[in-house]
Amino acid sequence: MARYTGPKQKKARAFGEPIFGYSKAFEKKKYRPGQHGNSRRRRQKSDYALQLMEKQKAKYTYGVLERQFRNMFEKASRKHGVTGTNLLQLLESRLDNTVFRMGIAPTRRAARQLVSHRHIVLNGVLTNIPSAHLRPGDVVEVRGQSRNLNIVVEQIGKKTDIRKFGWLEFNPDKMRGVFMAYPEREQIPEKINEQLIVELYSK
Repeated sequence: MARYTGPKQKKARAFGEPIFGYSKAFEKKKYRPGQHGNSRRRRQKSDYALQLMEKQKAKYTYGVLERQFRNMFEKASRKHGVTGTNLLQLLESRLDNTVFRMGIAPTRRAARQLVSHRHIVLNGVLTNIPSAHLRPGDVVEVRGQSRNLNIVVEQIGKKTDIRKFGWLEFNPDKMRGVFMAYPEREQIPEKINEQLIVELYSK
């Protein structure tokens, strides 16, 4: 199953944001990676460079490869509404992202692994497809035999405040949640300028 397996914080430093979550390594070195670090002055980026970087940031944030991302953009452009918002809604409605948002896994990478290792049930059916897209009303829960996994028990025990994600409901006692609706743009916390991505693909 294709996915990015390279150094996470090097990518985060390139974008200037902790896109993979909090990291001590990122906090120590908030400048761009490279031999000269932040000692060399950087030239102002072109419009194309800014657009490309924003697309790359979205891809690495959600753990999506180029072909998947392109297909998702084409799907978003065919839907009614604002293309950029549609794109982010499609990214947010992926099963692995939803498992992460519900607080079942500490990171999107961990959520992807839980799904691919068949620990997650979608609408009563065991699934191992992290890229599966959810629709309003879909039920996500931890498989019965997997509810004693340390990573799941520890993460759910942290009592993550899921109320900040108004499009989701989650019952930590039953380890079951519901994808209530597609999120509005202002509800999505990721710092992504989706308009730049639309401009890049519209050329």
